[in-house]
Amino acid sequence: MDRKSTLPAPLDAATSARFGRMPRASTKPELALRRELHRRGLRFRVNPPGLPGRPDVAFTRARVAVFVDGCFWHRCPEHSTLPRNNREWWLAKLERNVVRDRAKDAALAELGWTVLHVWEHEAPDAAADRVEAEWARRVRSIT
Repeated sequence: MDRKSTLPAPLDAATSARFGRMPRASTKPELALRRELHRRGLRFRVNPPGLPGRPDVAFTRARVAVFVDGCFWHRCPEHSTLPRNNREWWLAKLERNVVRDRAKDAALAELGWTVLHVWEHEAPDAAADRVEAEWARRVRSIT
């Protein structure tokens, strides 16, 4: 069965177009976090292709992978909502996202990586504090 046959019919053309325009990478929250990390002098890779899940930010030497998760797509405990239309389909879809997130976390951990998740609603400086602290902890343990 192909992917298109499992998708529900869009409510209307405007809704379909709006979802189609949503960026998959380099979202505003990702860019804000990357700017803050770079401002602090931290250097990293963006979406490295060789790692499970292609983290949004990866510190290869320290083996720290960071994912910036959207509240809707990854079921934020504070802000998650479900659309009224096609509710069962969306619930299953979003649950699959969460299961996939845990699987990529486990795959990265098995490779010796520490995984951090940042919610899109987190302040970039606070998120960068967490990332920098983990980066520093991992770098100290290497040297």
